Amino acid sequence: MAYLHKCILVAALVIGYGSAHAEGDPEKGEKVFRKCQACHAVGEDARSRVGPPLNGIVGAEWGHTEGYRYSKPLLAGKDEGRVWDVETLTAYLKDPKDVIPRGRMAFAGLRKDAEIENIIAYLDQFKENGELK
Repeated sequence: MAYLHKCILVAALVIGYGSAHAEGDPEKGEKVFRKCQACHAVGEDARSRVGPPLNGIVGAEWGHTEGYRYSKPLLAGKDEGRVWDVETLTAYLKDPKDVIPRGRMAFAGLRKDAEIENIIAYLDQFKENGELK
């Protein structure tokens, strides 16, 4: 019986904490986000620019912004059920073309792991409607 309780406890911990959360510094991430602002926006007034707004991006399915014209490779990822989790965002921000070959994002990527962690922590603050969590 004790073994069963331990298994249930482990399962609960895995379910409760199984998804990775942003570990960076949101304030530092806001500064890093300035590199993205020519094409992307966040917040309650965010609208599509060259790229879609990034409200609610952490944990969202690929291609989640209504009305934005995504590339075919990104839409293929959406059809496969891909999600912008911390691991995928980290890889994408490091090398966008490695994650989505033939994607539209022209940005070459961020080189520093700390910048990537910080920008993901910054983006993770925003709900899909642009309000802060």
